[in-house]
Amino acid sequence: EFKHPQPFLRTREFLWQEGHSAFATKEEAHQEVYDILDLYHGVYKELLAIPTVKGRKTEKEKFAGGDFTTTVEGYVSATGRGIQGATSHHLGQNFSKMFNIQFEDPDSSSGEKLFAHQNSWGLSTRSIGVVVMVHGDDKGLVLPPRVAMYQAVIVPCGVSDANKEQLNTYCTELRKTLHKAGIRTHADLRENYNSGWKFNHWELKGVPLRIEIGPRDIKNNQVVVVRRDTGVKATLQNENLEEQLKTLLDTVHQDMYNRALVERDANMAVTTVWEDFCQLLDQRKIIQAPYCGAIECEEIIKKDSARTEAVDDKAPAMGAKSLCIPFDQPADATTETCICPKCDKKAISYTLFGRSY
Repeated sequence: EFKHPQPFLRTREFLWQEGHSAFATKEEAHQEVYDILDLYHGVYKELLAIPTVKGRKTEKEKFAGGDFTTTVEGYVSATGRGIQGATSHHLGQNFSKMFNIQFEDPDSSSGEKLFAHQNSWGLSTRSIGVVVMVHGDDKGLVLPPRVAMYQAVIVPCGVSDANKEQLNTYCTELRKTLHKAGIRTHADLRENYNSGWKFNHWELKGVPLRIEIGPRDIKNNQVVVVRRDTGVKATLQNENLEEQLKTLLDTVHQDMYNRALVERDANMAVTTVWEDFCQLLDQRKIIQAPYCGAIECEEIIKKDSARTEAVDDKAPAMGAKSLCIPFDQPADATTETCICPKCDKKAISYTLFGRSY
């Protein structure tokens, strides 16, 4: 059994994209660990418009039985919590020795057998939950254009019995044109809902662009386009409309990523002082702090940074856990003392701590 189920994030069943691989040498295996991590970082940045921190898990948080675990970590500003995006593990020879996974050494004339160096890596449907929380607003979903089922929805406006057929035909033909150009488009021609209801419906579903077409737009050879992420409305001429919309979709993606990055960076702090660490945590920030690497220190940090009750509804009382040891370090940690209030050892790295899902 498990506690505190949350849709997409913590459920009894979820879907994985998962890989397992075996290599003759440790160097080859290590290279793939980082190659896969870069792919996962790219999924979040280039497809989901979400910034992540690449790093290595601490000994306490790494995959049990593995040599080391790398991760991409996201941040949800609405709750001030970090969230693990995907992981790439180097298992070493631990499991190959346990299950006798061997191969013949190609450089040995005697046919000597060696144990394989193994990796494991995975990305799950919790990424959908991350998209919902990072980009969503009070109106509903805000979907990144590159993964949205529909990138644009066409809504006829000012419909009357006299112009209904003309408007519907025009919208249908435009949908076909945009679809042919590679823009995933839906024309909402339902007659039992007015245009205002449809606007709200597709905003709730997070479609990146809404294309409004009325009789005057047909006459002027133009369309009105509304962005879901900002609500900004623009009038575009039909000439070269496909390329204009493709450019706009790329702009939407980049703007969504930039907003999430600014929000994340504004809430990622650095400190070497324990009292400041706890205050920053209560301000819903994730914190880079010097850490000696000892498992017992990490357990003390989590216990001593917890609160007996939540500061507010969106700031849980749980203590801070390590999210990762960022590859990009903010400073040289070896000159600092471990952030743990009961430790006087020198730190080995800055580690990213925070409340997390």
